[in-house]
Amino acid sequence: MRLPGRLSAAIEVLTDVETRKRPVSEALKAWGLNNRFAGSGDRAGIGNMVYDVLRRRASHAWAMGTDDPRALVLSVAVREWGETVEGLNAAFAGDNFAPAPITEEEAARLTADDPLAGAPDYVKADIPDWAGPSLDYLGDWVAEGRAMTERPPVDLRVNTLKSTPEKVKKALSRFTPADTFAANGLRMFAGGKDARTPNVQSDEGYIKGWFEVQDLGSQAVSVLAGAKPGEQVLDLCAGGGGKTLAMAADMGNRGQIFAYDSERARLAPIYDRLKRNGVRNVQVRAPEAGALGDLVGKIDRVLIDAPCTGTGTWRRRPDTKWKLSAEQVAVRIGEQAALLVEGATYVKAGGHLIYVTCSLLADENRNQIERFLAKHADFKAVSGEALWGAAFGEAAGTPYFGPEGGVTLTPHRTGTDGFYVCVMRRG
Repeated sequence: MRLPGRLSAAIEVLTDVETRKRPVSEALKAWGLNNRFAGSGDRAGIGNMVYDVLRRRASHAWAMGTDDPRALVLSVAVREWGETVEGLNAAFAGDNFAPAPITEEEAARLTADDPLAGAPDYVKADIPDWAGPSLDYLGDWVAEGRAMTERPPVDLRVNTLKSTPEKVKKALSRFTPADTFAANGLRMFAGGKDARTPNVQSDEGYIKGWFEVQDLGSQAVSVLAGAKPGEQVLDLCAGGGGKTLAMAADMGNRGQIFAYDSERARLAPIYDRLKRNGVRNVQVRAPEAGALGDLVGKIDRVLIDAPCTGTGTWRRRPDTKWKLSAEQVAVRIGEQAALLVEGATYVKAGGHLIYVTCSLLADENRNQIERFLAKHADFKAVSGEALWGAAFGEAAGTPYFGPEGGVTLTPHRTGTDGFYVCVMRRG
């Protein structure tokens, strides 16, 4: 497929997302199944265009005066992919699969000197109009929002139970992985336009368990959780096991991790991942009545990777940015508060409760912790700034250190997805 056909396909996918209200990943998959002639390069180019539109939908819509999928795709093609109105119209004229020619009105908007003239800050930040005040505590929330519109890198965590960073770098040298501030982290930066994302999960090293795909922010909060060899650890919301695996490696397979999740479907992938990673100190607890009853008051570290709005992952899942509502936030806040109370019951005296989200909203993070600490005088927050300095020093950007003791990572501040972590010690 040539560029005109890919642009038409992107318009079709975005229209499908809008009219059928389904996730963009499903719409892209459906388009691929219905158009099997498209090669992997075509699918990558179409997917990149669709995600680029969704990451900056608000600003492109303002520039074009409409959020119609065609207008948004044309705006990205010109403003982000470097195409010209003249070049596109020439290409459209010779392609049976091209969109209709660019009109004079569209051309005027596509070539405007200041396309965001008069736009409110939330448009410049490319976030929902209600989200600005929720990010204001971070400082320059427009810059924070803009950073969440960039294409994310592919981050890897080297599994030290089976390999080393040097060994993985050599195995993946064709992708030129770079070092990160995490000792066992590697990164492959995103390309532009129709660049393909490295398919590292088909690599022999991945199959052998040498590394996991895990955002650098997720790796960082796993390190800050502080799991040590010989400890008893409970991962209360283990899901597919990403942080369980990271902690198991940090513990050198010594001690015990109990991996639990309230939903079997979320927990299901952990079994194969544990085997592939060579993890031997994890006991998976299925969600049954009394599954954790024998752990009350006995655990050194309880990790709560709480269900949240996922606002910190907007650069990877930009379609969710425009669907999130205040009602959904309220539901998550209630779930988180209940998990904190439950998690506290398993922590022994002198043990630690670690609260993590992939959200940047204050109500899910610092405010949540402040409410918990106000009602649980036996818990005190450990200085997040001290933990960060000991783990990473000054080579990792500057997270936001909250007055409650938490650490907030953001794409703007640390070059990671958005994550929050607060470590609390029980007296």
